[in-house]
Amino acid sequence: MSKKNIFRSLKTIAIAAIAVLLVACGNGGGEETFGNGEEETPETLNVISSFSILTDMVEEIGGEYVDVHNLVPIGTDPHDYEPLPEDIKAATDADVLFYNGLNLEGGEDGWFFRLVNSVDQPEENVYEIAKDVEPMYLADEEGQQEVNPHAFLSPQVGVQMAEAVRDALIEEKPDQAEYFEETAADYLEKLEQIDSEYTEKIGEIPEEDRVFVASEQAFQYMTDEYGLEEGYIWAIDTDENGSPDQIRNAIEFVNEEQPNVLFVESNVDTRPMETVSSETGVEIYDRPILSDEIGNPGEEGDTYTSYLEYNLDVITDGLTK
Repeated sequence: MSKKNIFRSLKTIAIAAIAVLLVACGNGGGEETFGNGEEETPETLNVISSFSILTDMVEEIGGEYVDVHNLVPIGTDPHDYEPLPEDIKAATDADVLFYNGLNLEGGEDGWFFRLVNSVDQPEENVYEIAKDVEPMYLADEEGQQEVNPHAFLSPQVGVQMAEAVRDALIEEKPDQAEYFEETAADYLEKLEQIDSEYTEKIGEIPEEDRVFVASEQAFQYMTDEYGLEEGYIWAIDTDENGSPDQIRNAIEFVNEEQPNVLFVESNVDTRPMETVSSETGVEIYDRPILSDEIGNPGEEGDTYTSYLEYNLDVITDGLTK
């Protein structure tokens, strides 16, 4: 073989080898996946979100530029969660981690930060979405105070949280700032409209009928914002929920205030409120109210905005019976 032909052969082999190497590098042995197992693009942010309400919000604003792994499943208590192996893997690979704050995930010593610290995620990757929300407080039977984490039950707080999600995504991915501004603007417009509906529809309820009683004092931000008087059986989620003293106090409140109906959350034991109902003669409304989580896919309230609208419908219909 001539030197010229040998050179041509070597050149062909080299080009083929480079092409194989580029394909291998581009595929990495197959498309990477994260969280929900969907294929990701090089532009996608891998996001951890602590619970369903926040997850829905991040997906709405982040759109095609986020791949979100939700930690606490619907139907599971977000206050005391035990991360699964897939959660640990997702947290290890995450670009950004979102949590509610206001003690929903147990604070700095809670399960969320134990997860974050176990995978050595840097502090700058972690965002507290309710950081700028003015906290309200609950007191247990001994007078010990805790932050009420359920601020998201108020649409006005939802606006603050959506703005925090938008700002965090822009900080993490500034090249898509315009996209996040646009999706957030549409989402914020929906939340502001829902806020107006709460103000208008609750305002139409006769003042003497604006007495809202549920199992837990979770609705404090919402009832304070829109002018409802709140009653409850227990203030703080503990092992003592529905104790004889708590039920007795709730019965006294109901007998004194005479609400039209009693409400029970979708994720609590109904028996304590059934006792209150039987002792006072005030019926339990026939649709559950939502508190810590959105509904399952395909059910009522399965997005954050529909969750707020569902609760408003339950409240206004119940209190005007």
